Amino acid sequence: MLSTLLPTRTLLFLGLCLTGRRGLASAPELREPPKNIAVIGAGIGGTATAYFLRQEFGAGIKIDVFEAGTVGGRLATVKVGDVGYETGGSVIHPLNLHMKHFVDTLGLSPRKDVPSKMAIFDGEQLIFEESDWVIVNFFRMLWRYGLNFLRMQMWVEGVLDKFMRIYQYQQYGYSFTSMEKLLHAMGGDEFLQMVNKTLEEAMLKAGFSQSFLNDIVVPVTRVNYGQSVRINAFVGAVSLAGADSGLWAVDEGNKLVCSGLLYHSKAELISARVTGITRKMRTSKAGGTVPQFEVSYNGEFGSAYSLYDIVIVATPLHQGLSQIAFSGFSPPIPSYFPGRYQQTVSTLVHGILNMSFLGSTESPSDFRMSDILTKDHGGLAINSLSSLDPVHIPDGYVRPPASVKKVWKVFSPQPLSKDQLRQMFLSWDMVSEEPWLAYPAYSPPHRKPPFILHDHLYYLNAIEWAASAMEMSAIAARNLALLAHHRWHGLQGKVDQEDLHSRLRSEL
Repeated sequence: MLSTLLPTRTLLFLGLCLTGRRGLASAPELREPPKNIAVIGAGIGGTATAYFLRQEFGAGIKIDVFEAGTVGGRLATVKVGDVGYETGGSVIHPLNLHMKHFVDTLGLSPRKDVPSKMAIFDGEQLIFEESDWVIVNFFRMLWRYGLNFLRMQMWVEGVLDKFMRIYQYQQYGYSFTSMEKLLHAMGGDEFLQMVNKTLEEAMLKAGFSQSFLNDIVVPVTRVNYGQSVRINAFVGAVSLAGADSGLWAVDEGNKLVCSGLLYHSKAELISARVTGITRKMRTSKAGGTVPQFEVSYNGEFGSAYSLYDIVIVATPLHQGLSQIAFSGFSPPIPSYFPGRYQQTVSTLVHGILNMSFLGSTESPSDFRMSDILTKDHGGLAINSLSSLDPVHIPDGYVRPPASVKKVWKVFSPQPLSKDQLRQMFLSWDMVSEEPWLAYPAYSPPHRKPPFILHDHLYYLNAIEWAASAMEMSAIAARNLALLAHHRWHGLQGKVDQEDLHSRLRSEL
């Protein structure tokens, strides 16, 4: 349904993302720009932040990006033989305008689409198998769940309509000091309520049946976030949008967006782990004192530190994920914020599927399901099972049937044992396991971390506690680049202003 609305929305919003306009009124005189800015983390959030900072502050500033691991963060690929496969964030929604802009600007290409089919597994058998015929799927859903499926699409579409407002705000240079204010600008009180109630509560109140939630919605939230319908309703809507048609990915791997943004930003990559951020005071040329941040880090050549005017932390500040100590701040900044990240283990198996594991008597050569989602079954060790296609689709490629040895991706909360692998696969010649602390464990209501840790010290990953997705990180990156610029130059008229249309009329 949503894909049919894309052309109109594209015409309406395509120019609104990233042209960097400040509004229609004359800009006030700006103070001297910062000299050095640090970004900690080179995932999609950190690299997008560097890209937008360059847009906001211009060519004269020095931007350093610190990364202890590989550029891309939770966007990653694994080689099986000579072929690459996506193991991290894998799909992009057609209305993710920042990601679309990045791909166009960087000269990347969407990956060729390979038709897919979905099935739902209840732990004993497949209770739903998608047909090649849309009309058949429609009547199956109608027969079993009435109008719940159509109403769900309309419900998600209503959320996306409000979500799209953020691109207009950012086009005209407006930024927000907290996640709550950003969400309120998009969807008013409705969005604030959604992040503070569960998806189950919201959908039951909207009239959806419990059986529809258990059979259809839970499998979607399990594959996307490894959790049930007790996640918050906002991230639940994002998850359901991730099951929509028209989803796409980047040819040769989504992580190429990160390396491309880093290059485009002309930032310097420092391969080091940041261990501390300390507030310092230095003497200015005018004789006064000016605050700076001392960033301490461990790299290839040992320990070192550098001074920065602005710092943006684009890595989770949560236990098990951060080793950054903050000192010299009043009030103190905690090293860890409350809450934990949910573990999802991504296991790639090059092997032959055991059809009896799915309770199916269908011939493996005829089995063409590519994505097997699971219900919340207590004895089931996996969240999903998917047939993977390469990150580059060669000409003439056809996804092999289950009778052929191919690459499968299994999402599970814990590493799979040999016995569990033997239940799922008749044979295999390669297993690659990657544990991810991939996204927050959502249990609303939850206290949200702040965007602003201190004057000119910002925290991007606060956005994940509303919803974790590539586009959410890109939106937060744009917001913090604007916020850092406006607060540095004292442009308060561009901060926390919600009535966009009235303000634009007054500026005209």
